[in-house]
Amino acid sequence: MKSSMALGIDIGGSHITAALVNLEKRTIDTDSWHRTRVDSQGSAAEIIDAWAVVINDAFKDTPAGDRYIGIGMPGPFDYELGISRMKDQHKYDALYDLNVKNMLAAKLELDPSRIRFINDAGCFLQGEVFSGAGRNYQHVIGLTLGTGLGSATFHGGLAQDADRWCTPYRDGIAEDYLSTRWFVKRYQELTGKTVKDVKELTTYIHTDATVQQIFDEFAFNLATFLTGFIRDESPEAIVIGGNIAQAADLFFPAVTRELAKHNYHLPLLVASLGEQAAILGAASIWYE
Repeated sequence: MKSSMALGIDIGGSHITAALVNLEKRTIDTDSWHRTRVDSQGSAAEIIDAWAVVINDAFKDTPAGDRYIGIGMPGPFDYELGISRMKDQHKYDALYDLNVKNMLAAKLELDPSRIRFINDAGCFLQGEVFSGAGRNYQHVIGLTLGTGLGSATFHGGLAQDADRWCTPYRDGIAEDYLSTRWFVKRYQELTGKTVKDVKELTTYIHTDATVQQIFDEFAFNLATFLTGFIRDESPEAIVIGGNIAQAADLFFPAVTRELAKHNYHLPLLVASLGEQAAILGAASIWYE
């Protein structure tokens, strides 16, 4: 590609976010940042039209010859061909079996070769490896800890969705123990009190000893989950993002100690890019 800029796009279940990325500096042009709600239950034409408006707004005065697009897209999706395989997920059903790449290219009056796709779950880690916490490593695993459990792997090239949320764990699956709902449920079990989320729970850290106990239990569960992930992928580092990672000080030390018991000694890093990670990751598909 001739340009040092590419447009990174994050497609969510109800929104599209887009911004220009300087691939040489590995930074976002914040003036180009656009985020808009999209009716993902709309018709195929309505969805493509809505995306095109945001893309054109973000590109602003960029000449047509310098327009390159990287899109972080939820699955299932044929990322090479640009064909949606999403069905019965209450989002983008109208795009099922359609060539999204060609439809979007036609609407934008671009050659389809200017549009590339990456799995949205891998996009977070791709961004952190390209320009964030994982930048100095060639082999990285990543987790997003929040309402759900996201997981990804990077071994050079493009980061991939590791899809480990449903790994069997204790009497359920990993996501049951490594998400916001576990904290809420566990605090209720131990104290009879309700909290909305992990952020609220952390406000009681100095007044309720139960809070640190819960984070210690969480650390044990996370370390147990990570041992299998590390064994399978042999990473040089682990990047942790998502809302729960904002409380890293309360569980990272215990996770590190637990991993050491299994003779795993590798950096445990807090993701540094926030919502910019997906944009940088998507655009970095064009980095050469």
